[in-house]
Amino acid sequence: MAEVFRLPEKGTLSLLTEQDTMALAGALAEVSLPGDVITLRGALGIGKTTFARGFIQYLSMGKEEVVSPTFTLVQTYDTKKGKIWHFDLYRLDSPNDVLELGLEDAQATGISLIEWPERLGQQIPKASLEIDISSVAGQTARLVWLSGTQNWRERALGVVSRACQS
Repeated sequence: MAEVFRLPEKGTLSLLTEQDTMALAGALAEVSLPGDVITLRGALGIGKTTFARGFIQYLSMGKEEVVSPTFTLVQTYDTKKGKIWHFDLYRLDSPNDVLELGLEDAQATGISLIEWPERLGQQIPKASLEIDISSVAGQTARLVWLSGTQNWRERALGVVSRACQS
């Protein structure tokens, strides 16, 4: 990805609770558009699926039960902004296997949430929003950075500005 920005620019965005993660996800869902790709990076159990659940539930107005696609590799959900494709590539054997999962269709017609995007190798979508989640030693809080290309800059900046004020 050709990084154009990294937010927050000073310090980090802290998510103290699971509800904070869900709120950030809902705020980003609000500004998302069909064709958007959001990649979720972080260690096992860090909150990537929690983020995806908040994003999907926000756009489906809480009507969807969101399960981790760890074993199915992809789940789709119909929402008010169209179809959301939730990929979990942890068990992906080869970057080429993603073509069989419908990544190209997802990028063309819906919003894609991709956990473990590093499994894509060189096939990581170029115009995406990357969400990097890490932990604070000995705490339940999460630190989050958003980075991406120009098509996400203003939208993400608005979301982070509101999150840092609350």
